[in-house]
Amino acid sequence: MEPQSQPLPVGSQQIESDQAAPARVEPILFGTQPPEFGAQPPEPNRFKLIFIGDHGLRAGWSVLFFILLFAPFTMGFGKLASIVYPPIKKFDFTAPMAFVGEMVPFLGMLAAAAIVALVERHSILAYNLEGTRRPLNFFSGLAAGFLALSALIGGLYLGGWLRFGPIALSGSQILKYGVIWAFAFLMVGFVEEGMFRCFLQATLTRGINFWWAIGTVASICLYLAIRTKGNGVWGVYIIALLGLVPCLLLHLKKLPVAGFWQAAWVTSTLFGMIHTSNNGENWIGIFAAALIGFVFCVSIWATGSAWWAIGCHAAWDWGETYFYGAADSGNVAKGHYLSTSPTGLEIWSGGADGPEGSLLVIGVVLLLLAAILLIYRRRNLALAANSMQAGSLSEQTAS
Repeated sequence: MEPQSQPLPVGSQQIESDQAAPARVEPILFGTQPPEFGAQPPEPNRFKLIFIGDHGLRAGWSVLFFILLFAPFTMGFGKLASIVYPPIKKFDFTAPMAFVGEMVPFLGMLAAAAIVALVERHSILAYNLEGTRRPLNFFSGLAAGFLALSALIGGLYLGGWLRFGPIALSGSQILKYGVIWAFAFLMVGFVEEGMFRCFLQATLTRGINFWWAIGTVASICLYLAIRTKGNGVWGVYIIALLGLVPCLLLHLKKLPVAGFWQAAWVTSTLFGMIHTSNNGENWIGIFAAALIGFVFCVSIWATGSAWWAIGCHAAWDWGETYFYGAADSGNVAKGHYLSTSPTGLEIWSGGADGPEGSLLVIGVVLLLLAAILLIYRRRNLALAANSMQAGSLSEQTAS
């Protein structure tokens, strides 16, 4: 005879069901002993904590690893280039020299980035080279860069701060030098954007905070104050100060996008710093270089990749150096198409620095920034609207 069941007190059904449920058995790895009752959890691996973060290898170590690889690779490719193309040993601002000279750091950067990406277990395209509509963004950047530089040249001409001279090339030389300079400045775009807006921007975004950012920016400014005299260092100081308050507010509000903009602050300041080594730079040209570096960071945020920045950078330099024949950071290239020369007050004409040293360049760069925000905001809103419309149509079809 079956035993008669007694009613359970209210609330005890859950307790009984919990007791009746089989206990979950955690798997024990072969060759290991189960932990004793009351044993303390194992201490974290300090070596792993130092080098490995939430996103793999910590950003600072990634940057250091890249630098340690980039230097020997670039030296090796430089020696190889001097054997294949001996004229590279002597500086001469010609199209072949510029192409070979930029190819060396490009190969060094590519090799170093590929090894770091292999260690971090992701594709080299993860350094802000992925995203959608990459060819369109690249060619849009080409058009934007040439049009922006042309607007600057036009403003200088209308203001009486620039005059045109005779055409320097004729016949087949126009196409010949135009193509060689195009490849040379494409290498410039790949190298400078690859270093700053691709590798550094992507790496620092995942591992920087406000304190690391302000420490890095302060170190850059201190280095310039001690080691560099003249060459427009105040342009770096200005961009460093302009980024301080916005990055601090992002830090205090703990916004998830803070890392990207703090990294942009660092890379833009560093981008301005490296231009202080150019000949003939004034503070306006250095500030413009840092400012357009920030605009290129904004283009990554707006388009999802650095392809627009690469195209814009290459076309700007090509238009300034080859097409209009103006000074680029104090250097006038050999083999340019048109001829131009500054006239009038240096603050407006740019003087020996070229159009980038004119106060007008700041307005042109700000116009580029406004165009990016306006065009790609509309495009992103249109894409979002199309996706929402497609989703509603699919729901209607399913119903």
